[in-house]
Order: sequence, then structure tokens, then C-alpha cells
Amino acid sequence: MSLVRLKIKGISYSQTQNGAYALILNEVDGDRKLPIVIGAFEAQSIAIALEKEIKPPRPLTHDLFKNFSDRFDIVIKQVIIHKLVDGVFYSSIICERDKIEEIIDARTSDAIALALRFNAPIFTYKTILDKAGIFLKFSSKEKDKEDSDDSIMVDEILQEGETVEINPSGSEGYKELSLEELYSELDKAVASEDYEKAAKLRDEISKRK
Repeated sequence: MSLVRLKIKGISYSQTQNGAYALILNEVDGDRKLPIVIGAFEAQSIAIALEKEIKPPRPLTHDLFKNFSDRFDIVIKQVIIHKLVDGVFYSSIICERDKIEEIIDARTSDAIALALRFNAPIFTYKTILDKAGIFLKFSSKEKDKEDSDDSIMVDEILQEGETVEINPSGSEGYKELSLEELYSELDKAVASEDYEKAAKLRDEISKRK
């Protein structure tokens, strides 16, 4: 079976279901998206790995795994989303130590959080993308409001019992703050380990640049 390489498009949240997030993966050489429902902790960990400027004062679980692996010369070579059963994605982490390769079973959200930290590529099989992949097409006007529509799409897919996408939004409450105030709030959020808030602040700061 042929493998298809994926990249992370972003993270989104549900406006109606508290704690429901979705990770959206995009095929590198195509337009299909693979939405995967994930938990709040995993969404936070992935968002922090994506936001290079957010540095937790203490290592999160996935950071700890990365530090442990580095200490013992374990390298993650790639992640493969290899199975889809009843709406649940199954993944494998391909590791290597002393030129010996090992395959470890993992939740897809954990596998992707680790892939980001090891700069490892993410793949799935074409049959899985054919089954669960979706197309999202936007006109020029629709493209401007794509971010705000992400959470709506999450709710629609959740209602259908399917999987979802991610792009931390919900930063409307920060629009009235100055750039200096945003940076101050960002520092406070990181210090208090409120990484969900930090990701939203970082998102608002990025829009101002």
C-alpha cells in the first residue's frame, strides 16, 4: 500500500462541546484534509510544539519523552497512521537506536505531538485518506473567514460522529489589548502554564505583525 505524506494544517475547537478539539492534517501533494478528534491536553501539547516562541517553564509529558529519548540516543524516524476502525485512528511510531529499528503502537495525537518534537515526517496510507479525507474549498471572500469557520466545521463533524480539525481561535477578547499588553499577558500565561490561553494570545500577536 502506498504512503501519503501529511502536514499539520492547524487546530480548531468546538463552540458547542466543551473540551472537543480537532487536528487537521493536509496531504502534502494534494487538497484533501484528514480531520482527527483529539483531547484538550494533546491539543495543547501540539499547539505548543507548533508555536516555537512558546517555551514552557517545565517540560510537558511529550517534552519529557523527547529529553529521555535524546539522552539514550533514541530517534523517531517517522509516524504512520496505519488503521482506521469505527472512526478511531491507529498510529505507529518508527524509532531507531543503535541502527536497530523498532515499531511502537501509539495514539495518533501522541504520535503527532512527538513527531513535531523530533521533526519526523507523518504519513498515512492512501486507502485511509480515500476513506476519511475531505476537501475544503474556499473562494477569495470565504478564505478571509476560514479561521472562524473552522470551529463551525468541528461542530458539524462531531454531530455526524466523525473526526475534526484545529487552529486555536477564540482570541476575540484580546482584540482591544495593545501589542505590549498582549506580550505581557503571554508571559503570564506561560508562567502559569496556561498554554491554551498562551496559544490564543500568540495567534492574536501573529495577526498584528
